[in-house]
Amino acid sequence: MKPVALITGGSRGIGYGCAEHLARAGFDLAINGVRDEAQVGEPLAALRKLGADVAYCRGDIGSEASRAAILDGVRQKFGRLNVLVNNAGVAPKVRHDLLETTEESWDHVVDTNLKGPFFLTQAAARWLVEQKKADVKFHGCIITVSSISATVVSVNRGEYCVSKAGLSMVTGLFAARLGEFDLPVYEIRPGVIKTDMTSGVTSKYDKLIAEGLMVTRRWGFPDDVGRAAAALARGDFPYSTGQVIMVDGGMLIPRL
Repeated sequence: MKPVALITGGSRGIGYGCAEHLARAGFDLAINGVRDEAQVGEPLAALRKLGADVAYCRGDIGSEASRAAILDGVRQKFGRLNVLVNNAGVAPKVRHDLLETTEESWDHVVDTNLKGPFFLTQAAARWLVEQKKADVKFHGCIITVSSISATVVSVNRGEYCVSKAGLSMVTGLFAARLGEFDLPVYEIRPGVIKTDMTSGVTSKYDKLIAEGLMVTRRWGFPDDVGRAAAALARGDFPYSTGQVIMVDGGMLIPRL
């Protein structure tokens, strides 16, 4: 019986990169997103061609009812869960200066980027513990995709930075809590990744990358993050719970 991974925001961008590599690693997949299933038929079909049994669990992770429905969908389809990949996230609709940030924007970003993953992780963790207690050989883990914005300040999207910084604490908290059950919890912290979210700043980062913003002078790609996620999900780093895996091309290495 193949292990099962639930990937939020898994039909495009970084989430799809993770889904692709987990499918190649032998996982069946529950893909979460907010779009209608008819709109994501192409990526779901591509994942199935890699040999994965794929279920689409539509829902907004910022909503309590949706989170419950997502996990219920995984239970009904597979009856098990081995890996949760918290990937879904949003940027502010408008990049306000920090002195102009609105509560509406704060709630929109933090509900999806922080509150949602926290409570989805809580619910998934309970299920993982339940399975571990029933079978000591059960292997599971939780992976959260955050951002270099967890520590790198952007004063025109403060709510986004706060949400990503919070995710780092969520990783540490659940790693500590689930240690007794040998269920590791990890954070992947991507740098500048070429996705829909960064499409509007392509020229800006093309220039910065050419000038040496990263040690590895290229854009990051969803494939880079997916490779890291697959290694963690396979259990390649069982003694590294609570750790941050940087996928930033060396961007944050202090240099003179």
